[in-house]
Amino acid sequence: MRPGRGLRIAGGALLALGVMLMVGGWALRSAYPGHSVPSESMRPTYETGDMIFAESVEPSEVRRGDVVLVSVPEWGVDEGLAVKRVIGVGGDRVRADGRQVFVNDKPLSEPYVLGGDPVGGYPFEQIEVPEGRLFLLGDNRGNSLDSRFHQEIDGGTVPVTAVRERAIDSPVGAVGAVIGFFGGAVVLLVGFGLGLGGWLTGRRAARRTGPPVPPPYVHTQA
Repeated sequence: MRPGRGLRIAGGALLALGVMLMVGGWALRSAYPGHSVPSESMRPTYETGDMIFAESVEPSEVRRGDVVLVSVPEWGVDEGLAVKRVIGVGGDRVRADGRQVFVNDKPLSEPYVLGGDPVGGYPFEQIEVPEGRLFLLGDNRGNSLDSRFHQEIDGGTVPVTAVRERAIDSPVGAVGAVIGFFGGAVVLLVGFGLGLGGWLTGRRAARRTGPPVPPPYVHTQA
């Protein structure tokens, strides 16, 4: 085997592996984006500035209880996405008295709300959620501009198509994306180093041996 050939082969294999890891990491990063929580409206589930990981979701996949990132310019959120919890879906009847939120006349169990207070001092009359729309509340019911305060437009509901992403409890995909991308970058650098080392080894060996010496010329008479 020529000097340095093994290093060049290993370097080439690691270069290919590094590229594949980086591409895979980038693809996962696109599938599981991260966002900074912009306000206190989802406390205590998410504090202001927390990193929230999300996944793309089809409108038909949105369920009650999901924490979603929605585009709601009609609420005055012109830039970025609002983070809210889905309380009612199309066909639901939602209301709140002074102590409890009800969905379809059944009290809603909400262990996630701040201070154990599902109303936050803002009860509301019954709202029937139109098909294809959602009724959204923040977990910090005393400090959340949500469906309760925009009832002039379809009872404060938003179209399900406004949902851009859904929060995920376990950021496995997002963490895998980071590991894949940066791990791929490290593998890529190692592969480059091995390939360069193999090339230099081959060059040094060629210099030591020098060019091949031609056979001596022998003159013969015809």
